[in-house]
Amino acid sequence: MIRRICRGQTDLFYALIQPYERSVFGIAYSVLSNAADAEEVAQEAFLKALKSLAGFRGEAKFGTWLVQIALNEARGRLRRSRPHLHRSLQERQDGDEGEFCPTDFADWREIPIEALERKELRQKIEQALQCLRPIYREVLVLRDIEHFSIAETAEILGISKDVVKTRLSRARLQMREALAPGYDGSWTSGSLTYKKVRPW
Repeated sequence: MIRRICRGQTDLFYALIQPYERSVFGIAYSVLSNAADAEEVAQEAFLKALKSLAGFRGEAKFGTWLVQIALNEARGRLRRSRPHLHRSLQERQDGDEGEFCPTDFADWREIPIEALERKELRQKIEQALQCLRPIYREVLVLRDIEHFSIAETAEILGISKDVVKTRLSRARLQMREALAPGYDGSWTSGSLTYKKVRPW
């Protein structure tokens, strides 16, 4: 398909990228914390991929290559739009694109109390993700939400597989701590209050 696109059949490009749209948007959103910005970055990444497709050598999976482009585009936009911000464990950032709520119900009608509980769970997960440093959130999104392999995650982020494993372990521990019932301690960013996680 890639060869055919490079030969001029560009109408096939959407079929090529369609399986990866969710992953591209997800990684962009995990960096930018804004759906509109993430959507723009996704479109920019797709256009850049189309322009660069002739140079794709197949040394990595196409999806890995595409998500890496999106990640770089998102990081670049973040630097350009907010150069004064230095993200840390105690600064606000979102990063959720996951399906964390249970969906296997015997009765699919909305039950108000259950709907409320799911909404509250999602908010807690979003809040916990906001507490993660970018280096941990990116690994968590790629591995646990987008289901890239350790090797693919390492390639996308430009780090070793051992570093991926270390960061993923720390990210999971921080998420577990932030979501634990009765966890005390909080910090404030703007008008919002968040739970603390350990500064690894």
